[in-house]
Amino acid sequence: MLSITCPVCGAEGEETDFHCGGEAHIVRPATVDPSNVSDEAQRDYLYIRKNPRGLHYERWLCARGCGKWFHAARDTITMEFKAYYGIREKAPDLSDSKPATRRAPRKKADRS
Repeated sequence: MLSITCPVCGAEGEETDFHCGGEAHIVRPATVDPSNVSDEAQRDYLYIRKNPRGLHYERWLCARGCGKWFHAARDTITMEFKAYYGIREKAPDLSDSKPATRRAPRKKADRS
């Protein structure tokens, strides 16, 4: 289970107390007239998402606390949350944080 802390109300709990809203910082195509958005731009906005190995920025909903959305930076390898921040805040610079390492697979014992 993931352990999550809401930066808005301070509620702490397991992932079942929160709801993941997918990738954070998705920008809607900028246009005054929606009929002028290309099919490719609309497709990218609705469906194309990153699936990185390592640091990933996500939206979460504090379902059993304040009911507000917030952002979190999570390492997809270790499942560790690196930072929590408000929905209107910019993503923190985590470039100096150590990249997660993956354990080397165990070697099978020779049974000859």
